Amino acid sequence: MGAEGFWDDSDRAATVSAEHARASRRLEMFQALSSDVSDLDGLAEMAAEDASLQAEVDEQIVSVEERLATLEEQRLFSGRYDAGDALVTVNAGAGGTDAQDWAEMVMRMLMRWAERRCFELETLEVSEGEEAGIKSATFRASGENAYGLFGAERGVHRLVRLSPFDSAHRRQTSFAGVEVAPVVKDTGEIEINEDDLQVDTYRASGAGGQHVNKTDSAVRITHRPTGIVVQCQNERSQSSNRATAMAMLRAKMLERKERERQEEIAREKGEAQDVNFGSQIRSYVLHPYTMVKDHRTGHEMGDVQRVLDGDLDGFVRAYLLATAGADE
Repeated sequence: MGAEGFWDDSDRAATVSAEHARASRRLEMFQALSSDVSDLDGLAEMAAEDASLQAEVDEQIVSVEERLATLEEQRLFSGRYDAGDALVTVNAGAGGTDAQDWAEMVMRMLMRWAERRCFELETLEVSEGEEAGIKSATFRASGENAYGLFGAERGVHRLVRLSPFDSAHRRQTSFAGVEVAPVVKDTGEIEINEDDLQVDTYRASGAGGQHVNKTDSAVRITHRPTGIVVQCQNERSQSSNRATAMAMLRAKMLERKERERQEEIAREKGEAQDVNFGSQIRSYVLHPYTMVKDHRTGHEMGDVQRVLDGDLDGFVRAYLLATAGADE
């Protein structure tokens, strides 16, 4: 950063500066943790002679374990785009109104988890269901390792409950799919032919005042060769929504390309690796018992409401550790 001419290339300088800031934060955290661990020996000896100090020792141990777990988690992000922002899309699957309600619950769960992680959130599009919930929604999560973390939530989420939309209150199984794409500035490797695009405009719905309800400002873009569909309605002008939608399309095409690359590597290794969007990753059971279980790692939690309120760290960390172990 101190080299002559470093700041002449503003884009590269910004990237290196951000990397430097991340490395500095990790170094400071490691140094503080190392110091506290060293102090623990002396504190434990003092507590052996004075029982009143045991509570302080226990508190220090908990703090050390939590910070160590955070550093352990950070070392798991080695992917090309893991450190960057994430574009997250939730789609209602099979199950009618129940599925649309479930999709909205999944979106709320993911956004609450992101807020716990202190990520910045921006809702880009929401297509509401006819009776309840959503058909689809897309938001951007900005923060360190957002893409690496949200990648653990990619796939199909299954809900089993007594349906609140069934007059007979019968048990219903619903599905919601989560797609995650990286947000990157340099997408030069992704070329998009304008002739391959179908661009539709429509009236935005939801909050936003009179403007969004009276003009066709919302934009939906379909990439015919791949079938990828993106839409944006959060901006006030059609041109702004189109620009955002194009950025979303490039991000999803980039994610698709990366996924195909991973599948090719798995085939070359002779591994049976299911990384498709349709793979069911987790079940949330509310009846006849309560349990959330991740089918990839076996990690489970009995307090379903706690999970739906955004307590996903255990599931995400178990997945990241399992994935790291499989790659070694």
